[in-house]
Amino acid sequence: MRFYNRAMSVTRTLGVLGGSGLYELEGLSQVEELRLTTPFGEPSDVLVSGMLGDTKLIFLPRHGRGHRIPPHRINYRANILALKMAGAEQVLSVSAVGSMKEAIEPGHLVVVDNFIDRTRHRTDTFFDDDGVVAHVSFAEPIDGALAAALYGACGRVGATTHRGGVYLCMEGPQFSTRAESLLYRSWGVDVIGMTNMPECRLAREAELPYATLALATDYDCWHEGHDAVTLEGVLAVMHQNVALAKRVIVELAGALPDPALSPASTAMATSIVTDRATIGPDVRKKLAPLVGRYL
Repeated sequence: MRFYNRAMSVTRTLGVLGGSGLYELEGLSQVEELRLTTPFGEPSDVLVSGMLGDTKLIFLPRHGRGHRIPPHRINYRANILALKMAGAEQVLSVSAVGSMKEAIEPGHLVVVDNFIDRTRHRTDTFFDDDGVVAHVSFAEPIDGALAAALYGACGRVGATTHRGGVYLCMEGPQFSTRAESLLYRSWGVDVIGMTNMPECRLAREAELPYATLALATDYDCWHEGHDAVTLEGVLAVMHQNVALAKRVIVELAGALPDPALSPASTAMATSIVTDRATIGPDVRKKLAPLVGRYL
């Protein structure tokens, strides 16, 4: 695993998708707001760009500032593509989750390594209705080098962090039934949330290495020794977790891997199966910010 050397004066650009409670980042210099429109619509909010040390961060609150957009209404395609258009080379997702295992206590952090997608009503591909078919590899959805760097950053701030685990993404916006929660536990799921799918799928199609920092806020509703999950309880733990997550981001910004070494950076090279001769100019223009180099 190779990490960049600051002596080389290479500026890395990290896109950060903030979840519940994480709507802004302090400590940035050269701050500017970027109002972008993508071929797939408007992102959740303006993007905030700034420098954190030698690293450029581009921050986007996925629910919008003030938490206006529920998880099933987020324009995930616009969010991911807006980050790419703004220059993000890799993406960190910061997400509040419920714990599905006793050992993952509320207040702990989890650097997940895989997903189960239980969403139902979300558009989960950029290649949906334009006559271009693509099948991207997705066996390992999390970028290994970025996840390793993230785990190291968590350790340096002294956070209790679990390395690896399965994130089940449910549809929401309601929390689980107890029967669902127990079913997911039987599958060996580690955490449960509402936002990382199709976000991670789309990041792969956009050739952006992606990692998740999951902030455990509760035990969902499976734990007999704890009350069923409530918004009030989630918010109380979430505010503590958000402060910790900001410290992790600062540490991660100083130790980012080289995105060019990630398999995700060329994920679409052999994934488009449509004959290029059949792709019209309007479609090429629409997909240019995404996969223009392959068309």
